[in-house]
Amino acid sequence: MKVRILGCSGGIGGHHLRTTSMLVDHDILIDAGTGVADLTLDALAVIDHVFVTHSHLDHIAALPLMIDSVADLRSGPVTVHACAATLDILRQHVFNWAIWPDFSEIEVRRQPAMQYQAIEVGETCTLGGRAITALPAQHTVPAVGYQLDSGAASLVFTGDTTRNDALWSIVNAIGNLRYLLIETAFSN
Repeated sequence: MKVRILGCSGGIGGHHLRTTSMLVDHDILIDAGTGVADLTLDALAVIDHVFVTHSHLDHIAALPLMIDSVADLRSGPVTVHACAATLDILRQHVFNWAIWPDFSEIEVRRQPAMQYQAIEVGETCTLGGRAITALPAQHTVPAVGYQLDSGAASLVFTGDTTRNDALWSIVNAIGNLRYLLIETAFSN
């Protein structure tokens, strides 16, 4: 499993500031911040899954534009994974026809351009031998972190979290943990 950081800043500006997003191999995104916009259309078109930690703009900014840009280049929908509360926020406040079209209702080749898949804390989604498990996160909006497990090694990422005792007992029990990324905004 190869992870490429596309952005890790809370804002934009200059050559190196892009908001939070990671590309896992070639087909999975963890969050969809502004760094996603640096990918080519061909690279965007093969992203099948987006795992969203939470609904704040710096973590979802590129999601609507990405889906719009590649819908006609794909043979199936992009699956957006997040906790149910985050999916509800995306439905109500982004993909609502007022801010952006609801791509779960727009069909391309007789399939929706996008589909939602709820994932709750402790639940694992297995994709091509990679296990992605939702972990507890503490933030001002509903949030999760993710454990990415290739079988050989794991990476844990939390997007914008604060004190989180529930996370540490889980992280400490991961036998093949190699990388731990904890994003904080307002680190005081």
